[in-house]
Amino acid sequence: MSVIRDLRAAVRPSRRRDDAPYSCEKPAPVCPNSAIVDCGVYREGRRVSRHLSPAEAMASVRADGGFAWIGLHEPSEAEFAGIAQEFGLHPLAVEDAVHAHQRPKLERYDDTLFTVFKTVHYVEHAELTATSEVVETGEVMCFTGRNFIVTVRHGGQGSLRALRHRLQDDPELLVKGPSAVLHAIADQVVDGYIAVAGAVQDDIDEVEIDVFSSGSDGRGSAKGGDAGRIYQLKREVLEFKRAVSPLLRPMQLLSERPMRLVDADIQKYFRDVADHLARVNEQVLSFDDLLNSILQANLAQATVAQNEDMRKITSWAAIFAVPTMIAGIYGMNFSFMPELKWKYGYPAVLLVTVAICCGIHRGFKRNGWL
Repeated sequence: MSVIRDLRAAVRPSRRRDDAPYSCEKPAPVCPNSAIVDCGVYREGRRVSRHLSPAEAMASVRADGGFAWIGLHEPSEAEFAGIAQEFGLHPLAVEDAVHAHQRPKLERYDDTLFTVFKTVHYVEHAELTATSEVVETGEVMCFTGRNFIVTVRHGGQGSLRALRHRLQDDPELLVKGPSAVLHAIADQVVDGYIAVAGAVQDDIDEVEIDVFSSGSDGRGSAKGGDAGRIYQLKREVLEFKRAVSPLLRPMQLLSERPMRLVDADIQKYFRDVADHLARVNEQVLSFDDLLNSILQANLAQATVAQNEDMRKITSWAAIFAVPTMIAGIYGMNFSFMPELKWKYGYPAVLLVTVAICCGIHRGFKRNGWL
């Protein structure tokens, strides 16, 4: 079917035309001093209204069919109360949507699916340090019903404005109803994971090269010896994993279990999203293992460097012990000591001291201690 074949192409990030922040369209009566950033009615795949209130949108849908798509950004309890009542949203899901900080999940409340996605954004940085922020997370929550979808976004990332425009440019996709929008959101979120995973891989490769690169003295570079950077990457990868791993089960349910609220043709394409998500999850898990190996190598290098330093310190201490011992013996001021009255006694003692020190130094050098 041509509608389904075009679904993937319509929501791929490589064709995104607008990555601007999710903001209100002007003029928009519902936007000023409100968490609602857009509210539209879609009928036969086309938007038939511009700026309606949620109540007006649902009235239009009940009268003439189609579905409503309401987008919100960080609503308060008071701002969301009316929308929750209008669409019959479950109080527990509403509480999660308002307070955010939820793990990715899929829950069903009567005739509504509540889905939580963690969005991940890669933070560009000139140089990775022990305090660099690598990934930034946000949340997108979707209430999917038979004739509506309500999206709630938290955080500065994960804009849905460009996605809405792309779907509106392809009416054949929106004919499939709210489940087509849910799939497009899931696909965009997972595509974001793929992009971030590639960027994080570059950071790990950089740290790995620094750790295993050697300076002119044969030891790891000072930059590679900074374990703080490795720990920081591990913390960021852990945050990334908290966004990716819990989403596996919801995507499997959406792709495998028949649901009345998900179009059968759209459900097939959730399998593709689940497959991409599984690959990203494997990649993130490998990041953790790789960073553990890099950290162990870094600590081993630090231990070797400390051992080398200790050997050098010990070697020089042994060398300086010879003149210290001889000076200590002749500093005891006894009246009868060997060669004490000899004319060449002083230079002879110095010569013997230097000879012994040179011999010890040569021995340590030959054994690699110096």
